[in-house]
Amino acid sequence: MAMMAKIKKISLGNWMLIGMVLGFLLGLILNFYVTNPFIKDVILIDNVFYLGGTGFIRLMKMLVVPLVFFSIVVGVASISDIKKIGAIGGRTILIYLVTTALAVSIALLISSMIKPGVGLNMIGIAQGNVTTNATLTDTVLNIIPENPFSSLANGDMLPVIIFALLIGIILAKLREETQVVNDFFTQANTIMMEMTRIVMKFAPIGIFCLMARTFASLGFGGLLPLAKYIGCVLLGLAIQAFVVYPSLLVIFTRLNPIQFFKKFISVMFFAFSSSTSNATIPLNLEKLSELGVSRDVSSFTIPLGATINMDGTAIMQGCAVMFAAQAYGMDLGMTALLTVVFTAVMASIGTAGVPSVGLITLTMVFNSVGLPVDAIGVIMGIDHILDMVRTAVNVTGDAICTIIVAFKNKSVDLDIFNGRKEPTETWDDITQF
Repeated sequence: MAMMAKIKKISLGNWMLIGMVLGFLLGLILNFYVTNPFIKDVILIDNVFYLGGTGFIRLMKMLVVPLVFFSIVVGVASISDIKKIGAIGGRTILIYLVTTALAVSIALLISSMIKPGVGLNMIGIAQGNVTTNATLTDTVLNIIPENPFSSLANGDMLPVIIFALLIGIILAKLREETQVVNDFFTQANTIMMEMTRIVMKFAPIGIFCLMARTFASLGFGGLLPLAKYIGCVLLGLAIQAFVVYPSLLVIFTRLNPIQFFKKFISVMFFAFSSSTSNATIPLNLEKLSELGVSRDVSSFTIPLGATINMDGTAIMQGCAVMFAAQAYGMDLGMTALLTVVFTAVMASIGTAGVPSVGLITLTMVFNSVGLPVDAIGVIMGIDHILDMVRTAVNVTGDAICTIIVAFKNKSVDLDIFNGRKEPTETWDDITQF
């Protein structure tokens, strides 16, 4: 009984790590020690592992279109008070979108230089077709849905995103007149969140099968590319957190980033341990108050950032796209890279506040440039550790953007920020948010 209780306490992220390790070890054993092709290839690789791995990938594909569609509609429709907030709302959303675009661009640049997928030949493992680049004109035209229902049915994500954005904007504008429709989308989004949680419970099994199948074919040759992928993501996250954000703070406010990190480091550690931006909102608000930021600003920008500002997730998606493209021998041109940037930015709006759900929307980014999603299974096992780091980056971005917006609206007490006097708002004030 005590053993069962301990097993039940193991988190999903740790189960995913266990599935990765076991699948990796079994794959190596099959690669080096199992010589019978009937047992190794026919029974295990092409049947058991293929069924478990591909079945899980299909479950993820099943979630992508409705999850992203409903999430974006609800996310955009919920920003109905931007008219009241005026400049604060406009500046906040603009900064969030710009930092996300910078994040995925940094990831693509780093990955193009380090080339993490080179040496991991997955062309024979893919279960989908690798498509070539469309022209820039075709890409722009393809964003406009001729038939949105056809786009939803076919999983054409760029038209789906545009359609969802338009619906969300209209619902935000006609909130009182369309309350029933708004409630429908909100409830549908809640259903998709719960379905995502259910599907993710099968992730350890799916990861085990995908890892075993991959490394049974590749052997130790797959280790170095995976390590390089981890390095690319961590390097991108470090640049975003300790170069991009401080630079933006200095450029737009002339404030000292060291003062910020002295007080904010505890929030970053909490976000790292919890792997969820939503759970960090109260602590984030408290530390911003201690930095002299008015709660009138932070109480709007921080919850909004937890919903639409996913710079860490965008970095992971950019690195994953390049990793997969290189593994499949696909040369992404400028048009495809711009498509990745746009899709990753839009995916940040549709990424729910659930640990590792960025892997679901990663499927959408892969589909936007015609990449097989099988490579996601290779990186899923180690994603829990990366998810912890990128959550810390996400909340740091929320705070930096909030300070910039508050500074522009003269809502930062510079004496408090620089430590010359104590904050005027207490923890009790913050917890009433």
